[in-house]
Amino acid sequence: MTTSFYSWDHDVLNISVLVSAGARTNLWGKVKGDQIKISVMTAPENGKATAFLIDFLAKSFKVPKKSVELISGEFIPHKQFRIHQPKQLPPFIQPNIT
Repeated sequence: MTTSFYSWDHDVLNISVLVSAGARTNLWGKVKGDQIKISVMTAPENGKATAFLIDFLAKSFKVPKKSVELISGEFIPHKQFRIHQPKQLPPFIQPNIT
């Protein structure tokens, strides 16, 4: 069985992210183990990078920010999110087929 950085729970996407804050650009990176790396330009201070990441994910999945739920990792680079009813998926995430 292969590990993946995401899983589906009906219409909710669970995603595990490794954030690289203070990067030169905002972009999706490579899969590292059971996480996907996302680089953000925002500095990692006072939760600003996490707030920016929520906005980045909302735009990536074409959902309102309230549909991006931080499960764990508010002040650390390893984060777990739930994306409720994503309207768009990046090419490296397969749709839930149920």
